Amino acid sequence: MPHTVDSVRETLERLWPLAGSESWDAPGLVAGDPEHPVERILLAVDAVAATVDEAVESRADLLLAHHPLLLRGITSVAADRYKGALLSRLIKHDVALYAAHTNADVVADGTSAVLAGKLGLADTTPIQPAADGVTGIGRVGTLPQPVTLGALARRLADLLPPTAGGVRASGDFHQPVSRVALCGGAGDSLLATDPVRGADVYITADLRHHPASEAREQALLGGGPALLDVSHWASEWLWLDVAADQLRAALPGVSVSVSELRTDPWDFAVLN
Repeated sequence: MPHTVDSVRETLERLWPLAGSESWDAPGLVAGDPEHPVERILLAVDAVAATVDEAVESRADLLLAHHPLLLRGITSVAADRYKGALLSRLIKHDVALYAAHTNADVVADGTSAVLAGKLGLADTTPIQPAADGVTGIGRVGTLPQPVTLGALARRLADLLPPTAGGVRASGDFHQPVSRVALCGGAGDSLLATDPVRGADVYITADLRHHPASEAREQALLGGGPALLDVSHWASEWLWLDVAADQLRAALPGVSVSVSELRTDPWDFAVLN
């Protein structure tokens, strides 16, 4: 029996239940005919012009994006505005668009869990666990053996796809770290949580000046972790391969590929 947008949606929502999403989030089917057949799926972190073009040119039937295109309210989908232009192109070429966002963050093999696994963290638990104690936002665990903050930053830079921003660090290059907390994507809202405060280092993205400065000052008093700030896109891109493997197993006969395009918004950095 051929797969359709609707049957694929059922599979996506078994893998990443919508009930796991945050109240402010907007996961799910964004555009597409539920009855349209699906033979090819393309995965990307962002639905932007480059990945939409890739989906169209590769003849994908569905673009699965991590970030929702319509997360915030809009009043027009006119084609002279970029969201309207993207939706018009997708609809014109019969490419459905689906978003799996925070509901894909919290699962046992979600964005943060994948990053924790790549770093080799042991005995991981969520920073903010759900009622089952297994799923939840972020992960905290222990490295197989202590390393310096500088060495961990280097390992992280080698692990993640290259970006203009690289890895920024707050802390002594030579300080030993063992207990690691991390959150794929923007995670400064977790800085004050006990698991993060009790870690030697916290890895996340999009750290703003004031939250980072306050965390640094607290760490200088012996009450908080060093910080490693990475690209939002890069921290979540590693999850796509895991998600693609899950879809291949769940949807026999469907071709599933991962976009290699860098959709981090920054192109270069000038250091002084």
